[in-house]
Amino acid sequence: MAEKEMINLIGSIAAFCTTVSFLPQVVRIHRTKRTHDLSLPMYAIFSCGVLLWLCYGLMTMSVPIITANAIAFILSIYILAMKVKYK
Repeated sequence: MAEKEMINLIGSIAAFCTTVSFLPQVVRIHRTKRTHDLSLPMYAIFSCGVLLWLCYGLMTMSVPIITANAIAFILSIYILAMKVKYK
C-alpha cells in the first residue's frame, strides 16, 4: 500500500471513530428527550470547531476531513437544537 493511501486510510478510520462516537448521544436524546446534563457552551464551541474543520477540509480537498466533519456537524447541531428545545 502506498504511503498516501495509508495516510488516507488512517484518516478515514479516525474520522469514522470520532464521528460515530456521537451516535449513542443522539439516539439517547432522541429517545429520552432529556438534555439537562449536557453543556450548551461545550456543544456550541464544539459545533463551531467542527464547522471550521469542515471548511479546512473543503479548502484542502481532504475527503476524510470533509466527510467526518460534515456528519459530525449535523449530529452536533442536532444535539444543540435538542438541548435548546428541551432546556
